[in-house]
Amino acid sequence: MILRFALLTLLVPVATASPSLDRLLHAVEQRYNGARSLSLRFEETYTAQRRPHQTETGVLSMQKPGRMFWDYRNPAGKFFLSDGKNLYLYTPDDHRVEKSPLKDSEDLHAPLAFLLGKLNFYKEFRSFETHPEGENTWISAQPNSDSLPYAQVEFLVTPQNQIRKVRVTGQDRSTIDYSFSEERLNPPLSPTVFAFRLPAGAEVVEADR
Repeated sequence: MILRFALLTLLVPVATASPSLDRLLHAVEQRYNGARSLSLRFEETYTAQRRPHQTETGVLSMQKPGRMFWDYRNPAGKFFLSDGKNLYLYTPDDHRVEKSPLKDSEDLHAPLAFLLGKLNFYKEFRSFETHPEGENTWISAQPNSDSLPYAQVEFLVTPQNQIRKVRVTGQDRSTIDYSFSEERLNPPLSPTVFAFRLPAGAEVVEADR
């Protein structure tokens, strides 16, 4: 993708970010840092070498601090939950819940948690690339740490500073593409949405570290 848009792409180290990019990043931060909760519909596509594309859909709910609930409608019953301390991934076909500490997670959903934490592009990332897509703007960001499970995060931002798409590239070059719609800022969300409940007949296993 970077090669395809080479003529349109601007590589911007954090220390020398352009005024227009700086304004865009701060506007996106202001939109999401000002929210206490968020809900939206998502489409998630996973791509890896020698594996077929896998697309799933559902509803995502988020609430500060660090709570997420990915309620999958396709496949039905699957969920990915963060209660602010631990992550729980339930796959109905396996009849098991994989549990891991949020801070130790290598799941590629995890980079989205900062959208309702304290979104700070200059703290999380060391350089940026941008290119337009119609009236929207792609922002490609390189994380500050090479030890993270992801190597790049890309955001498609609208003129209203809304994030419509996110692409997370793993260190193994796998990607997860998220498309978001029907975004609602500050919807009323019950704390029970983010409370873990063990599905009937399922077992809990600790994720490998």
